[in-house]
Amino acid sequence: MGDIHGCDALLARLLERLRERMPPEARLVLVGDYIDRGEQSHEALLRIHALQQEAPEGAVTCLRGNHEQMLLDVLDRPARNGPRWLRYGGLQTLASFGLRGLPETASEAQWEDLRDRLRAALGPDLEMWLRALPTLWQSGNVAVVHAGADPALPMSAQSAEVLTWGHEAFVRVPRRDGVWIVHGHTIVEETRPVLGRIPVDTGAYATGRLSCALVAPNQLEFLQA
Repeated sequence: MGDIHGCDALLARLLERLRERMPPEARLVLVGDYIDRGEQSHEALLRIHALQQEAPEGAVTCLRGNHEQMLLDVLDRPARNGPRWLRYGGLQTLASFGLRGLPETASEAQWEDLRDRLRAALGPDLEMWLRALPTLWQSGNVAVVHAGADPALPMSAQSAEVLTWGHEAFVRVPRRDGVWIVHGHTIVEETRPVLGRIPVDTGAYATGRLSCALVAPNQLEFLQA
């Protein structure tokens, strides 16, 4: 499933469609970017967290996107990382928690106070869950990541930074190992396979379209909500 970006209503709708289509043995993998930009980041996080906790072990995998990483960076070093996060959608996430942002000129003490209030609103369970999110899921010759991968390296040698933030050659150079990569991060108008990639980010917060790919041996289908 592609980038959700705080669009909880679309998430609920697409999950309902998937329940009608997925066989019992299917695995659901979310590519990350559950927060920021959309207005329902808190609600989306609660739904996704509950979905994984209530599912059988291994049935739901939630990957870490760069927006989850930015949130964690703010929790670790708020004054240094806070202004950038707010520029890229953090304001909407704060609002979904009932919090207001700060001007970029805010003092270190103000950023630390905001961090503390965000951490309290988030709660320890969600924070620990976010910190434990993996950056790669793979089955056979299909790998799922958030942003991309270095086409010159095997999947086992990819860095978490590249998988989360992308690689400059990812969209230009096809892989030679036969691995197909399902990814989000880069918005596309149409979900279709190209050069060993299967993009699933259709810009839910801007377009009102949340997409996913149904991948099976010799089969590929796309769904939207």
